[in-house]
Amino acid sequence: MAASTAAHHYHFEVQMTCGGCSGAVNRVLGKMEGIQKYEADHNTKMVDVYADEGVAYEAVLEKIKKTGKAVTKGVKDGVDAPV
Repeated sequence: MAASTAAHHYHFEVQMTCGGCSGAVNRVLGKMEGIQKYEADHNTKMVDVYADEGVAYEAVLEKIKKTGKAVTKGVKDGVDAPV
């Protein structure tokens, strides 16, 4: 499925300082069911997630937080969301 058919687009700003940081975020997102596409970039400190209808913003947020990285901003389907 292409990202354009995803039910949700979640965007996060995450404190990542190196490739290991973004790699940790990519690993946890890769293990989640219902994620169509994801990308964590430590250079821009951005994480974008395209997900199926059944994948809640809060579930993705918690997975990212479990890596130990601070999430400073979240956007759920184009609207600012709590972090």
